This record gives sequence, structure tokens and C-alpha cells, in this order.
Amino acid sequence: MAHRERHRSERIGWLRAAVLGANDGIVSTASLVVGVAAADATRQDVLIAGVAGLVAGALSMAAGEYVSVSSQADTEHADLKRERHELATQPEAEEDELTGIYVRRGLEPALARTVARQLTASGALAAHARDELGLTEELAARPLQAALASAATFAVGAGVPVLTILLAPATALSVAVAAVSLVCLVALGATAAYIGGAPMSVGAARVTVWGVLAMLATAAVGRLFGAVIG
Repeated sequence: MAHRERHRSERIGWLRAAVLGANDGIVSTASLVVGVAAADATRQDVLIAGVAGLVAGALSMAAGEYVSVSSQADTEHADLKRERHELATQPEAEEDELTGIYVRRGLEPALARTVARQLTASGALAAHARDELGLTEELAARPLQAALASAATFAVGAGVPVLTILLAPATALSVAVAAVSLVCLVALGATAAYIGGAPMSVGAARVTVWGVLAMLATAAVGRLFGAVIG
């Protein structure tokens, strides 16, 4: 049986979307909730704000990811279409181009020419897509996958502060939401770093610092406007 190595780079597409979605869900919804609670709003008002933030954020993440990754997919398809045309009209020049790539990577010119011809014979477009354009099946743009992953993970992340609103004492909503959200951010950052092969402490610190800054800023805004309007 052939040995099949699995590399962490194969996880980049869904991992980026999932981490971004969950992180944004926690940070944006928790910050919104903390800001509203800091303005001395009732539990019901804070809950409404949290649920609205969850729904709007999940849909916004899905739309943003779909549009962004679709643009990437459009670029990939355009490059492949151009490459397919060049292979049909200029096969010798394309073989020379592939040979030059392998020479620059360290192969002897004669061996590079042999490799280029063999790969061209077995799948010219695939060879050029991989070695000239840097496109692979594992890292190909998948708009729908990215959109669904971002929306789902945003909703899960946003559910943390929303659930905390329901369970925390009314007199300590801001503190409870902030504390629970920060614990979840630490866990999220560490887990994402572990999956991606990076130091867990670095991953945890990255998301936690930005989460703290966001909640401090919205708490200050909520307190300020609450005082002015009240």
C-alpha cells in the first residue's frame, strides 16, 4: 500500500474560515453585548442585541467569505483558461517554460526536459497549474465551503456570549460575558494553533489581546453614551 502523507497545509482553507468565523463570533458579539450592558440596558435589551448580532454577523460572514473566495476562484479559473489556450497554441514554448522551472529548482537541463515532457504527456494542464501557477486541488478556492464554515463557526462563537447573558446574574452581565468570552478565545486560539502546527501560547495570545481591546473599547463607548443619553 502506498504511503500517503497528510500535511497541515491541506487544512488551510477550512481552518482559516473556521477560526476567523469563531473568533469574530465571540469578539464582535461579546463586544456588542458588553457595550450595550455598560450603558445600563436591561437583560432583555442586551439579549436582543446579542441575538441580532449573532444572526447579522453569521450572514455577513457567509456573504463576505463567499464573495472573497469566489473572486479567488474566478482568478484561478481565468489563469487555467489562459494556460489551456497557450498549451493548445504554443506547446513547444510551454514545454520550454516548464523545463526552465525545473532547471531553476535544481535539475540538470537534460533531466528537466525529460521530466517536462513526461509530465506534459501525462497531464500538461495539471503540471502547469501545479508548477507554474502554484494551484493544487488541496488548496483550491471553495467559496461555498468557506461561506458555510464561516457562518456556522461564527454562530457557534456568538452563541457563547448569548448563552452567558441567559445564565449570568443581571448585575454582572458585562463581567460575566467578558470573562467567559476570554476563556473561550484562549481555548480557540490554542486549538487553532495546535491544528496548524504553531505554538499554542502564541495562538492563544493573538486572539485574546484583540478580544480584550475590542471589549474595552465597546465598554467605554457604552458607558459614555449611556451616561450622555441617560
